[in-house]
Amino acid sequence: MDCCQNKISWYKKLTSIILGTGNCHGEVNQDTKGLEKLALIGNPNVGKSILFNSLTGAYVTVSNYPGTTVEVSRGRCKFGNRDYEVIDTPGMYSMMCITDEEKVTRDLLLEEKPKVVVHVIDAKNIQRMLPLTLQLIESSIPVILALNIMDEAERLGLKIDIEGLEKELGIPVIATAAALNRGIDKLKERIETYVKAA
Repeated sequence: MDCCQNKISWYKKLTSIILGTGNCHGEVNQDTKGLEKLALIGNPNVGKSILFNSLTGAYVTVSNYPGTTVEVSRGRCKFGNRDYEVIDTPGMYSMMCITDEEKVTRDLLLEEKPKVVVHVIDAKNIQRMLPLTLQLIESSIPVILALNIMDEAERLGLKIDIEGLEKELGIPVIATAAALNRGIDKLKERIETYVKAA
């Protein structure tokens, strides 16, 4: 894509280098084809994108899901000694889809078959968000539950029995505060362990 390399200013060229983009169009020079997939799903505004950025860093690509105008972000992350494609899906409330965004996320889960799905929820609203977790489990989708925004839940005095919840659901449950980078290393460890056991 040398179409306009000679026409762009030095600061745009520098920005593309810093951000890991390969050209003035913002395309990322990384190949995630053939990698096992990890999908982040959840309601809008639960911190999926912050978690995605924590896992992948600046090397991400955003594109429309085929046949739609819905954006899906993809990046690369290493768990243990293996690289994975990490997918930040559009917001979803239920597997029984109403919006185009939910349909894209459901189709991605069913067609691309990620090795593991991290369901990110707002810990302050756990009761409202757990039904999607149950739908994922019932659909035999390999899921890990990330109770995000735990710092705010704790500030409100909410106490969540994470071990009890993990036992009851039969899936890994991890407390995170992605904006504070809290719980990210533990989440990575649990993902690695979960994938090895699958």
